[in-house]
Amino acid sequence: MDVKSRHHLRSDEISELEGDLAEKLGVDLDGDSYERVEFDDVDREVVLVDGDPLVASFDGELFLTVVGANEHPPENHVVTVDSGAISFVSDGANIMRPGITEATDDIEPGDLVVVVEENHGKALAVGRAEAPGDDMVGDSGKVVENLHHVGDDLYEFHV
Repeated sequence: MDVKSRHHLRSDEISELEGDLAEKLGVDLDGDSYERVEFDDVDREVVLVDGDPLVASFDGELFLTVVGANEHPPENHVVTVDSGAISFVSDGANIMRPGITEATDDIEPGDLVVVVEENHGKALAVGRAEAPGDDMVGDSGKVVENLHHVGDDLYEFHV
């Protein structure tokens, strides 16, 4: 990921970002500096909060990264997977019903979600829900498209 430009967010952009994430996920970023990073080779932007890549755009929507979700664990839009799913999700696989142990009921199809593992609550991935939260636990079918996961280019990105 080759950096094209970096610039600080205006105070109104910071307020909007913090407000959106607080409303959607129940997280309080409360950083001292916010910097937008754009790339030459990737159609994505990252927001550095105090120098860490905690927020990124997914299809134009700003949402926590895996790093951001581990630093600021969300209360909403969370899908929990069992230990058997960890290696698959961490390799970029989509999330299937049999691996899900629970999902928050605020999730609707098309929502961005954080995928966490059940034992320690650590974020493994960010994905796009394909089913409502109350219909994610079951026997078969893909319910979350994996967009960003532990070990991918975004996860490994440092300034």
